[in-house]
Amino acid sequence: MESEKETVIIVETPTVGCNGGTHGHPRVFLNLGAGGKAECPYCGQHFVLKAGTKVGSSH
Repeated sequence: MESEKETVIIVETPTVGCNGGTHGHPRVFLNLGAGGKAECPYCGQHFVLKAGTKVGSSH
């Protein structure tokens, strides 16, 4: 059985929020950075920036 932290969530924004889903934890915002990947420090959920997503500066 696959656990939540083994699931990779593909996202289209360079910043994502994680609240632990059904397990719950304080909401944290994660920056996917230059590598396009991040892992939640609370629950271990993995986030990956969708291939080909253009990330620009808001300024």
